[in-house]
Amino acid sequence: MESERFLIDSNSVIDYLGNKLPSKGVVFMNGVIDAVPNISVITKIEVLGFSANKKHTQLLEDFIADSNIILLTDPIINKCIELRKTYKKIKLPDAIIAATALVNQWKLISRNVEDFKALSELEIVNPHSL
Repeated sequence: MESERFLIDSNSVIDYLGNKLPSKGVVFMNGVIDAVPNISVITKIEVLGFSANKKHTQLLEDFIADSNIILLTDPIINKCIELRKTYKKIKLPDAIIAATALVNQWKLISRNVEDFKALSELEIVNPHSL
């Protein structure tokens, strides 16, 4: 796993920090997060917009502060446009997250496998299924 790079989707951040993953998923996520975790700017928006109690909100804010936030770049925007044209049903936030992973040649960590199933070029790791 050391040579592998990952992009963590919003749901996996929330599930990990909310202790909602099975033990194998926690071990896997611990390994990913021990390196600097990579998240899309969309994940930052979604996670910090998540309604949580004050303690959990602080935990989410601390996680974001310790993460490598991948901003929108021209290659990510262009890949997102390509994905939206090719996969008509993909939602814009999912297209941005998928494009971010694909442009950086990273695997996506997400429990929402269904949202990305049409994108055969995207490798997804579901921490709930490990």
